[in-house]
Amino acid sequence: MSGTDGERRRTWRPDWPCAVPGAMRPLRRGAGDPTFRTDDAGRVWRGTRTPLGPATLCLRSDPRAGEVHASAWGPGSEWVLDSVPGLLGAEDDWSGFEPRHPVLAEARRHHPHVRIGRTGLVMESLVPAIIEQKVTGQEAFAGFRMLVNRFGETAPGPGRELRLRVQPDPATLRTIPSWEWLRMHVDHARSRAIVTVARVADSLERLAGLDGEEAERRLRTLPGIGEWTSAEVRQRALGDPDAVSFGDYHVAKDVGWALTG
Repeated sequence: MSGTDGERRRTWRPDWPCAVPGAMRPLRRGAGDPTFRTDDAGRVWRGTRTPLGPATLCLRSDPRAGEVHASAWGPGSEWVLDSVPGLLGAEDDWSGFEPRHPVLAEARRHHPHVRIGRTGLVMESLVPAIIEQKVTGQEAFAGFRMLVNRFGETAPGPGRELRLRVQPDPATLRTIPSWEWLRMHVDHARSRAIVTVARVADSLERLAGLDGEEAERRLRTLPGIGEWTSAEVRQRALGDPDAVSFGDYHVAKDVGWALTG
């Protein structure tokens, strides 16, 4: 249904207790991510670029009623409202998971409602993943923040008041000069990879409809896209539970600590 000031609304009833902030957390690129906000009321706000154009999405859980309330503004509002169930994990399937290790079994018992969401938006995950290659999290988040603030746009509707932004579109990415990338602390190898993927952005967005293995095969045909970057995209854009960020600085340490103490 429609609200005021171009607002569109949707109420969705998941069949599990869906905690919106936890489900959305993997999409946040650091504490200062200009495309992501959580307000004092616990609502999660996102500025996103859909196939139909930019949109602002606001999500709020109502645990007592078992509902999620969504509002959206902008040309992509209808698309982003349709994506809400998948975004929060409705398409995630635990039926084939058998936790054989005691630590995994215990984790599953304590967190039975964890779901992996999918955005259906490849470039939205791919650009920050490239920026995050082979640098510290602090440096990566700063580079992404500068890119969005300098070359992105204000999110529709309440976006201006919230200082919420949308990532730059592929056409803009293709025109950013090399010295501007360096000012954002993004070296030539990473900026070249971003410009390369921006040239084939339309084709890349179609990967969201493929299975994880085929999406990875096609992603990795592009220069600068390796196993780690592909996995980061598959996790967020496709909701792929089998995408592991091999080579990540923290993964081996965290998994080893969790399993062995």
